[in-house]
Amino acid sequence: MTQSAQPARQYRYYDLVMACFVTVLICSNLIGPAKIAQITLPYLGAVSFGAGVLFFPISYVFGDILTEVYGYARARKVIWAGFAGLAFASFMASVVVALPPAPYWGNQAAYEIAFGSTWRIVLASMCAYFCGEFVNSYVLAKMKILTAGKWLWTRTIGSTIFGEAVDSALFYPLAFYGSGIIPDDKLPLVMLSQFVIKVGVEVVFTPVTYKVVDALKRAEREDYYDRKTDFNPFSLRT
Repeated sequence: MTQSAQPARQYRYYDLVMACFVTVLICSNLIGPAKIAQITLPYLGAVSFGAGVLFFPISYVFGDILTEVYGYARARKVIWAGFAGLAFASFMASVVVALPPAPYWGNQAAYEIAFGSTWRIVLASMCAYFCGEFVNSYVLAKMKILTAGKWLWTRTIGSTIFGEAVDSALFYPLAFYGSGIIPDDKLPLVMLSQFVIKVGVEVVFTPVTYKVVDALKRAEREDYYDRKTDFNPFSLRT
């Protein structure tokens, strides 16, 4: 008689954190980019940015929490879930925008502005998200082993620096280089400002991250170390 396999570990809040991650990701990519905001900062003057940049880094906060508590492999499944959700939301938006409006409905132009992103921007966003999130999770997992689980802030901020750098370095050239939407000579400045804002959001949320991580570790009785993890991003094994 063969011995039955051990049942997979069940967690109380893993699915909830996954839902939060996917919700923030989709909302920040669909709602935020349609508006360009401008604020005046000391020493920098007027700074323009896509409004979604204020909320997209929150997905990195949830990514940090997932990797820190549950490990890279379970965070990997959530990243793929977010990728699938983002792909479906983009497909749905393109179909809805393309549907012919009723003659008496006069909001088509506004709807196209809000949800009518070009496929170049959509694909650039998905590519940047995929690479940035996996870099973020990988760096955090490796830094956790390197620091023996100490100094959480070093790996949440450190992993975000790497992840957001990859995200910004991929998204803006892929989406806008040569398009005329943003002058090519302005792209480096836009990339730098977006990167600084995103990392700044992570720094601001660090105290919240500490509290959530501590609460989840106690509730789940889990504090995962990725010492024998397969870091292949295309595997869904846990």
